[in-house]
Amino acid sequence: QVQLVESGGRLVQAGDSLRLSCAASGRTFSGYAMGWFRQIPGKEREFVAAVLQTNSNPFYADSAKGRFTLSRNSAKNELYLQMNNLKPEDTALYYCAAGRGPILSTMRQPGAYDYWGQGTQVTVSS
Repeated sequence: QVQLVESGGRLVQAGDSLRLSCAASGRTFSGYAMGWFRQIPGKEREFVAAVLQTNSNPFYADSAKGRFTLSRNSAKNELYLQMNNLKPEDTALYYCAAGRGPILSTMRQPGAYDYWGQGTQVTVSS
């Protein structure tokens, strides 16, 4: 059974840093695109960052550029999101996703991914 389990979310203050982790099990994701999305109630799931292949460079949403860093440990089947200088508008439920299908033109679309975790809540107070 394929599982993605996120962790690391919590309540922090503006300007703080957090590192989210995503542990994958049930298969190796070395050939998969993997990414992070976030969602707040009443809004659509929003792209944050993704990496298409194991050793390729990550892509970021404009809101994440310069503050967030995606990294991947294929040996451990894990994905990370280092978030610095957090802002209240970063408050959301953060999801890890994996899929074989995402390409450059589709990687920002949630529908391109096959597997999702349950999410980890990040709350940034002002």
